[in-house]
Amino acid sequence: MNKNNKNLNALRILGIQAVNKANSGHPGIVLGASPIVFSLFTKLMNINPKNPSWFNRDRFVLSAGHGSALLYSALHLSGFDLSIDDMKNFRQLNSKTPGHPEFGHTQGVEATTGPLGQGFAMGVGMALAESHLASKYNSEKYKVVDHFTYVLCGDGDLQEGVCQEAISFAGRYKLNKLIVLHDSNDIQLDAPVNVAQSEDIIAKFKAANWNTILVENGEDLNEIEKAIQTAQNSDKPTYIEVKTVIGIGSTNQGTTKVHGAPLGNDIETVKQYFNWNEPDFTIPSDVYDFWKVNVSNRGVGQNDQWDKIFEAYQKENPQLAQELLNSINKEWNVDLKDLQALNKGTEQATRVSSGEVFNLLSKNIPALIGGSADLCESTKIKGADGNYDFDNRSARNIMYGVREFAMSAINNGIALHGGLLPVASGFFVFADYLKPALRMSSIMNLQTLSVFTHDSVAVGEDGPTHQPIEQLAMLRSIPNISVYRPCDMNETIASYYNALNDKNHPSVIIATRQNLKELDHSNEIVEQVNKGAYILSETKDANITLIATGSEVSLALDIKADLEKNGQKVNVVSMPNMNHFLNQSKEYQDSVINKNTHRFSIELGSTYGWHRFLGDSGKAYGIDTFGYSAPAQDVIEHIKFTSNEISKDILSHLK
Repeated sequence: MNKNNKNLNALRILGIQAVNKANSGHPGIVLGASPIVFSLFTKLMNINPKNPSWFNRDRFVLSAGHGSALLYSALHLSGFDLSIDDMKNFRQLNSKTPGHPEFGHTQGVEATTGPLGQGFAMGVGMALAESHLASKYNSEKYKVVDHFTYVLCGDGDLQEGVCQEAISFAGRYKLNKLIVLHDSNDIQLDAPVNVAQSEDIIAKFKAANWNTILVENGEDLNEIEKAIQTAQNSDKPTYIEVKTVIGIGSTNQGTTKVHGAPLGNDIETVKQYFNWNEPDFTIPSDVYDFWKVNVSNRGVGQNDQWDKIFEAYQKENPQLAQELLNSINKEWNVDLKDLQALNKGTEQATRVSSGEVFNLLSKNIPALIGGSADLCESTKIKGADGNYDFDNRSARNIMYGVREFAMSAINNGIALHGGLLPVASGFFVFADYLKPALRMSSIMNLQTLSVFTHDSVAVGEDGPTHQPIEQLAMLRSIPNISVYRPCDMNETIASYYNALNDKNHPSVIIATRQNLKELDHSNEIVEQVNKGAYILSETKDANITLIATGSEVSLALDIKADLEKNGQKVNVVSMPNMNHFLNQSKEYQDSVINKNTHRFSIELGSTYGWHRFLGDSGKAYGIDTFGYSAPAQDVIEHIKFTSNEISKDILSHLK
């Protein structure tokens, strides 16, 4: 049907030419899914290549990120800042067309995708953000937030666990502005899909409270367009299964051979099949004209119309309009003095301190939204204004359910959408379940907030399955992330304050279940925490430096007292954020950790990563085994993590 549709075939051919030139990539999806992308870009989506960040644009997420050549081809033809030369540099060093789409790197890319399933979940987050902001800011007269989120996924996406979590979540909350299109070609990398799964996918979506549509012929543009238009009027999220032929037009169409290998000389077969006679990387002017009229010009018109609506909205609703603009621009209302006034000097768990700080922030930052994976009562993180639901979309506490991975990936989508600051919380040991989404936050430079409590073997009776050991080392090893482990209320306040002012990194706050003493700090505590480490207790001519974090800072002060009774001179360094400290100048690092002293680290977690600070004569005190099920103090004494035992060992070590 589409063999002679030059405007569509330009999309296919340009994509597979990029793959061929790179001698790397995935041509099958480019050929098979082009009709879906063509229908979205030229007929249905409201986007403006001249203003890619237009707030009310439709969002398109290529969850099947290996099909990046298809997305780049569409962006080029649509008029985004992506040239033919960029297409020729597909998958080359420092090009605008990397192997998988990268948010912030290529204009028009809404999310970094590639790890299957996460794009789907991020699309869910975008749709949730749209629904919340629409409920909160739209008036009867003016709909200033009113757009769709489209996700293109493949068979592999739908096999990922995070996808199942996200499907369940989206159906429960009736995210009706979410439209998922499944490039259903029955082929994956190793084999036909039926080798790996046999369930009825449509029935599965129906059971999860989705609207479902089947397009039996993925080459039928009219049927694709009709299906999407039907989805736009649904009261539920919509799943559209589009039956396509992977690598259509090639010799090996419909087989695994066209999934992830360049076509090589077989590209001539494809060009002949689609009656394409242009030289490589040459697009006829009338094709460009078609895409300009149907994408760019149409988008400029939609954008201009929205600008007028928003201008009128501002005049009638100045306070709400300013609040929305502040949220879009990440101008958070944070008064440090108000936060510091929370500190009553009480001995309490840092999860309690964290909860008190978060509650105050929620009152002052309308954009702060989120909750926990069914643990709000334990983590003390609960969004304001009641529980978000399909009949209460302006509420800010999201009940994610026991879906840690989806929670964090959904929050990435919320952050990508803009206008909101998402928070996720849970027990620290379950950071394992969502680490891939935190990695994506870091890659995309997203401001997201994660709060993990129950942070060490001091969890006690729940035992080794619930006692974090290696999780701190794991999170700290992620590039571009900020991990705070505060020692008391003062450091907790400083951690939150710095996280809110860090607009381009995900921040993680790690908190205790057990009570901690409130320590004495200088007036520079916020800046000290921001630098990652500082001398909390200094002694002239010290010969020992103790470096500690979180619940072990107070312990380090006790160890200092024991050591000084034995004639030692000790500095105690608090290191609430190792990542930040490692980014400081060498001069600052050396001023905090004196290399002329014997250095010891003290942290109730894996010692991995600590030796870089300790030199040849130092020692890391931690726990490099799994924990034990017993009351917390019994566990601490069993592993000899008391001031008496550690100070004795240090004295022995110095002999």
